[in-house]
Amino acid sequence: MAPRSVFAKDLKIGVIGDEDTVAGFLLAGVGDRDRDGNTNFKICNAKTPVAEIEEIFHALTERQDIGMILINQNVADRIRPLMDTYTEVIPSILEIPSKECPYDPTKDSVMQRVKMFFGGTLPEN
Repeated sequence: MAPRSVFAKDLKIGVIGDEDTVAGFLLAGVGDRDRDGNTNFKICNAKTPVAEIEEIFHALTERQDIGMILINQNVADRIRPLMDTYTEVIPSILEIPSKECPYDPTKDSVMQRVKMFFGGTLPEN
């Protein structure tokens, strides 16, 4: 397969999150199902096994047609070691809040890298 280009058109957004988050993005037109039945989204809840979340994370990061992955921060916390070791630029990983769990920038690995780069402190909630 050809390497993914930063300038590629038609890159999709992947979504991993709670039902409300995923449904909202699907209603916005983000959802996609390929010929093999693979989707670019996964609904997770407290009962979703960590292995299943890791599996969809790996599947989405390895797809050549995914440019960004949005993941609820509370779901990302469940696979935090995997999130912290991910260093690729594309697909970019963005942690977003869920309805039940507010965003905490101190947990976000991207924000931690920004903090380290600028040597400053992160804003409080």
